Amino acid sequence: MSQAKSPPPGPDGSRMGPTRISTLIVAALAAAAVAWLLISAFYYSGIPRLPWLPVVTLAALAVLEAYAAVNTRGRIERKPGRDPVNPLLVARFVVLAKASALAGSIFAGFYAGLSGWLFVETTRAATEDRPAAGGGLLASLALVGAALWLERSCRVPERPDDEREQDQRESRPGQR
Repeated sequence: MSQAKSPPPGPDGSRMGPTRISTLIVAALAAAAVAWLLISAFYYSGIPRLPWLPVVTLAALAVLEAYAAVNTRGRIERKPGRDPVNPLLVARFVVLAKASALAGSIFAGFYAGLSGWLFVETTRAATEDRPAAGGGLLASLALVGAALWLERSCRVPERPDDEREQDQRESRPGQR
């Protein structure tokens, strides 16, 4: 099993690597615990109904990031009919993807904790909020998936060995 090469550390010793799944899971579990504790500490019938706007927003962000992933991958691979990619735009997409993956996992954890509590509760208000909570959980998971896909799409593809050797010979002036 081979290890992936990590980027060299920056001037302050920090480095930015791919998003770790363990970080997303810990954030989701912490958000689920907070949601369960908050909802069980307050009297649920006093809370207004769950809105659908966050669900729609999360789903729209997931669709936009999935589209950006497909488009960016095609531009990085220089497929015919696609403009070359701006490196600064790719860096911005990576930052967006990392932030969206973390935010999506926090929302997913929150909606999972809320959904779990709503399925345990037998009141009419809880029954009416189950679809919105389930939709929020699905939209949050879609956002996490799209963000990880966008982050993966922004990677520079590996070049074949013959191209690397050619570049190394060209980079040494005076040698032929």
